Amino acid sequence: MDKKICKECQCDGNEEKKSFCANYCTLEIKKKLKIRLNRIEGQIKGINNMIERDAYCDDVLNQISSVRAALGGVSKLILEGHLKHCVVDEIKAGKEEKIIEELIHTLDKMLKL
Repeated sequence: MDKKICKECQCDGNEEKKSFCANYCTLEIKKKLKIRLNRIEGQIKGINNMIERDAYCDDVLNQISSVRAALGGVSKLILEGHLKHCVVDEIKAGKEEKIIEELIHTLDKMLKL
């Protein structure tokens, strides 16, 4: 029997090794995530440069807040896909207790600052 290969990431979608991409991530979503993450990377480099240049503390703190907000947007996009696909699939498979515990643990980590 041939393995099903995901066209998006070339993973095999193995049940034991479910990947984000195999469950949810389309090329369009990957592109959006990549753009956002590249922007965040640039913001982090900018903060590093600001610190090296002894920029005004308030300006540095404002940039850090911007990065946090941007990361929140990335998290929201990934969480949305996780809820719509991974969580729903696990509940349909009768694994609601496992997935709910995992989700609670993940949300607990996400809500800590």
